[in-house]
Amino acid sequence: MNERGLRGEEQFGFRSIHSTSLQLARLVERITRNFGKNLLTGAAFLDAAKAFDTVWIDGLLSNLSPLKLPSYIVQTISSYLRDRTFEASFYTATSYRRGMRAGVTHGGFISPVLFSLYVNDIPPPSHHVELALYVDDTAIIATSR
Repeated sequence: MNERGLRGEEQFGFRSIHSTSLQLARLVERITRNFGKNLLTGAAFLDAAKAFDTVWIDGLLSNLSPLKLPSYIVQTISSYLRDRTFEASFYTATSYRRGMRAGVTHGGFISPVLFSLYVNDIPPPSHHVELALYVDDTAIIATSR
């Protein structure tokens, strides 16, 4: 992803030398700089609940098309995501097996990469707006006089 430039600069999650602290420092610096210039700063902080569980599989797979990945990689990813099932057990009772229509596996080696590719198509911010992403957390900072 890094070699091909497939991850937006705003995304600090799943990157070496990019931490939550560094992303927060960027936001604090931006707000402090704006305050020094007598600019107003508004922020919205979003946290996607159960983000890995809600990944739309067809949407993720469609995000792979413009990346021009070899077809065998897309097929492998598709096979990894589709036709998964789950069942729940409690003591001696077990539910019926059901199909999973969304989500990437928790703890899967490739899951962070897939999640990053899924959210990578967030539209770029305008001149007075800045995005700060860390995995499934999003901060949108807007500046105005």
